Amino acid sequence: MRLANISRERMYDIIRGPVITEKATFGSEHAQVTFRVVMDATKPEIKAAVEGLFAVKVKAVNTLRQQGKRKRFRGHPGRRAAYKKAFVSLEEGQSIDVTTGI
Repeated sequence: MRLANISRERMYDIIRGPVITEKATFGSEHAQVTFRVVMDATKPEIKAAVEGLFAVKVKAVNTLRQQGKRKRFRGHPGRRAAYKKAFVSLEEGQSIDVTTGI
């Protein structure tokens, strides 16, 4: 699959949404944005999607797969869903405001 030809629909499928946590906001001080992404997304796909949707230059993409925690709900054991996070480092002078919509 050629990454330059990713459809706009696939870009929206890859990026699930921003992660708004204390740790993610510390990353924004260093031109880094954290997104929740689909589990089968690759780093080049994530880079192409962020550059295509937000019109910024991406320096690097780091990912991690977060396994779901075992929790109890009303006394019954359960499990939270696993998900994938992408830490996107932007080039100098670039920024993304995650508080507004696309």
